[in-house]
Amino acid sequence: MSGRFITLEGGEGVGKSTQIRALAAALAAYGIEVVATREPGGSAGAEAIRTLLMEGADDRWDARSEALLFAAARADHVARTIRPALERGAWVICDRFVDSTRAYQGGGGGITDADIMALHGFGSQGLLPDRTFLLTVSANEAARRLSARDADGADRMGSKPADYQARLAARFVDMAASEPDRWRVIDADAPADTVTATILAELAGWLP
Repeated sequence: MSGRFITLEGGEGVGKSTQIRALAAALAAYGIEVVATREPGGSAGAEAIRTLLMEGADDRWDARSEALLFAAARADHVARTIRPALERGAWVICDRFVDSTRAYQGGGGGITDADIMALHGFGSQGLLPDRTFLLTVSANEAARRLSARDADGADRMGSKPADYQARLAARFVDMAASEPDRWRVIDADAPADTVTATILAELAGWLP
């Protein structure tokens, strides 16, 4: 029996990491094997590429270079971590996937969705999640969380300018609206345990 592939998406400071930890624990309580992973990263090769992507100045890479690097990292991640886990029946919960490339390098950087998905079709054989949760927070709450998270300095993605952040937020909302069967939009301004309960309720039909 194949597993389930769940992704969490959203802008900076929406609480994806917190929710992935909570969801992994909740699903494990059902006796489900859970693989919690992230992008870029999640395999040895992808983690090496993550270092290239997340460190250095904001202008270290242009949007096309970023899209290619993300696609390469994702191909290794899918081949070495995600597909093997799904094939043995595990649930994979991933912090970002191809939809983040569609938002960041697409909505934020101007790369066409067709080009991004062509790279994804080649590199990762077009794999898409069974369910994607878009976590949304108010601008003030996102700023508060980022201030706490990035006290020692933001990475390249967290330091993108405000107009870029606005474009990617709008792109996420557009994607969720265009694929309602796959996406669920979650108000992450709520307390963390409330957000976790809301996500679990959306997954109830798949739970044992």
